[in-house]
Amino acid sequence: MDARAHFEGKKITVMGLGLLGRGLGDIRYLAEQGAELIVTDLKPAEQLAASLDALTDFPNITYVLGEHRLEDFRGRDVILKAAGVPLDSPYIEEAHNHGIAVKMSSSWFAEIAQIPVIGVTGTRGKSTTTHMLHAILERAGKKVLLGGNVRGISTLALLPQVEAESIALMELDSWQLQGFGEAKMSPSISIFTTFFPDHLNYYKDDLDTYLGDKANIFLFQKPGDTLVLGAQCASLIQEKYAGVLQGWTSIVGEGDLPEGWMLAVPGEHNRYDAALAMRAAEAAGADTETIRAALTEFGGVPGRLEFVRSVDDVDYYNDTTATTPDATLVALRALGEKYGGKVILIMGGADKGLDMSELLKAIPEYTKRVEMLAGTGTERIRDELTDVEIFDNLVAAVGNARMHAQPGDAILLSPAFASFGMFKNEFDRGDQFNELVRSL
Repeated sequence: MDARAHFEGKKITVMGLGLLGRGLGDIRYLAEQGAELIVTDLKPAEQLAASLDALTDFPNITYVLGEHRLEDFRGRDVILKAAGVPLDSPYIEEAHNHGIAVKMSSSWFAEIAQIPVIGVTGTRGKSTTTHMLHAILERAGKKVLLGGNVRGISTLALLPQVEAESIALMELDSWQLQGFGEAKMSPSISIFTTFFPDHLNYYKDDLDTYLGDKANIFLFQKPGDTLVLGAQCASLIQEKYAGVLQGWTSIVGEGDLPEGWMLAVPGEHNRYDAALAMRAAEAAGADTETIRAALTEFGGVPGRLEFVRSVDDVDYYNDTTATTPDATLVALRALGEKYGGKVILIMGGADKGLDMSELLKAIPEYTKRVEMLAGTGTERIRDELTDVEIFDNLVAAVGNARMHAQPGDAILLSPAFASFGMFKNEFDRGDQFNELVRSL
């Protein structure tokens, strides 16, 4: 579709450029459509050099870097807000006070495109479920556009690909769902995988607010729309939102995937995600054989218990997106089926204030050794683990893990903490790990 009329000549302030590629793609698309842009980011120019270099051809972009200014949130037509902007941001409040529309990329796309949207959220499992569903829909011959919280993809920039038969499939975190709440809209098919404590620093230990953002995935559904709830979070959501749930609701547990369907990816958590994808695919019109074929061939998502390679009969796994203790515990249990207690775990990083007790109890059962990356989270738990070494770079941590590994072992990067400080982001952490392992 040609959406230029929505953007040409509009004064748009983009709050957040970043380095993941999504913000860059949004800005490039808006600039190409003739918008008059102010791009503002708290990071200084030197930290954003890679993104800035990709935008040098656009004279209609003004940059305000290393700070935000209130004046950039007045007299504008639209504010495009990136994920992670504080709930109490004075700049967003300034925009609201001046009657300026605040948009987010995924929900703005949905408003303009006016095509069916399938959305996937949850604390854990949303990426795998999204990509499983994408594999099914493509195999079913659907014209599916993949966006949302997908690395390097600008959802707005998918607008030129929109056709009458298109379906948008979006992985949506709690921040992106703020945009759906602002727009008072929800996907027509929604999946809510799991709900666990996370982002406590951002939500100031208020789990109800965190759940409230995620609930935007179904709060504005219409009668006849579909909500697929994972069994882990179903009772909580049904209790909290009994008065607003509409349409039909499907509750899915691990056992709901047909027993004879063998997956290429290990772990009961992947069967759980596959069952969620199956239910949503059925609602989207896919037949059973197509769903089965796509799921049994699905090879996993990069950075999510990703098998990198085997070196000297030692297997290496990249689980960099495990930024919570629950996620690392799932990875250890999944690999425990194959390796027992012969896993060397590389973990650690920046603290998110989450309860580590269950993971700490499980580590002796599933691992033979732990290597730790330096960070505030590492400092918090270091005294609760025995015989660990702390490293200020990934090269040393991988090298030490390799030195202690024996044939038949697995080396697992599954940090349980955020990546702030040592890495640009969690994907940078995983990329560095993969590069190291492939160079061995």
